[in-house]
Amino acid sequence: MSLVTLNPVVARDKFFTAPFSIQHALSDHSMFELSQLVSLAQSMPRDKVEFNSGKLAPGTKPEDVPQIDMPVADIIRHIEDTNAWMVLKNVEQVPEYRQILKSFLDDAARQAGVDPSLFSDLQGFIFISSANSVTPFHIDAEENILIQIKGDKYIHIFDNQDRTLISECDMELSPSKHRNQYYESGFEQRATIYTMKESDGVRLPYMWPHWVRTGDRYSISMAMTWKTPEVLKLNKIRLMNGTLRRFGLPQSAPGVSPMRDAAKVVLHDAIGLVINPIRKSETMRKLLRGAIYGRAANYYYGASKRQPT
Repeated sequence: MSLVTLNPVVARDKFFTAPFSIQHALSDHSMFELSQLVSLAQSMPRDKVEFNSGKLAPGTKPEDVPQIDMPVADIIRHIEDTNAWMVLKNVEQVPEYRQILKSFLDDAARQAGVDPSLFSDLQGFIFISSANSVTPFHIDAEENILIQIKGDKYIHIFDNQDRTLISECDMELSPSKHRNQYYESGFEQRATIYTMKESDGVRLPYMWPHWVRTGDRYSISMAMTWKTPEVLKLNKIRLMNGTLRRFGLPQSAPGVSPMRDAAKVVLHDAIGLVINPIRKSETMRKLLRGAIYGRAANYYYGASKRQPT
């Protein structure tokens, strides 16, 4: 049985260029039951679990995001009344979820007439949110299919070519940068709102701005993400740009200077040969982020703030 259903005409036309709706067959899968997600969260390194209050506005500033002082397992067990938002990152490291992810994306690619061998760095992110929670305005540096598993979700999507919404500087990547972007209510007239009920989903291309709100029930959803060769290249350049800007060396956008872009890719890969083996340890990941990017890079380890009532 197919895990995902795409309109083949729409998918072939828009797969890499614009959002569109999809359907899926994972809403009743046992790997997404709350009890299973409790076990999953308890097995994950702390820097792969992020949570905070879900009582936010689309334009909530990073420093104003209230934290929740509860054990991870208790937040999930009581998600119906904790007013919480949580993401479990890189669940593809668990074989059962990786198999779901790979099968899903292979199926989606075939239906869209895309070669699945172009998909690399497959990653999965499971979101667990209380009713009426908000994920503020942000962009994601991956190709993405977001699927709704439990509850309802509304995703407000904006044109990624509109630099009055997200500037090229704001698109730079850095562990010290919180994902929340500047937002004002006037932006909303440029949004397209997708309503996702259980078994619905949205194809969200690379770097399309969006914010998300849940309905009147708790929500479970999953982002099925991957990178193409072009996205891998752009992310290397944008990470180098974000890193160099932190040290007072602002850079031009990708594409302005192909020679500089190529040099940044080579430098990124050279640094990765040294750092990536060390990053297998959570302790070393935390130390490296802090040493290179400052305390802000480990924001999800920060002191708790009082949850709003």
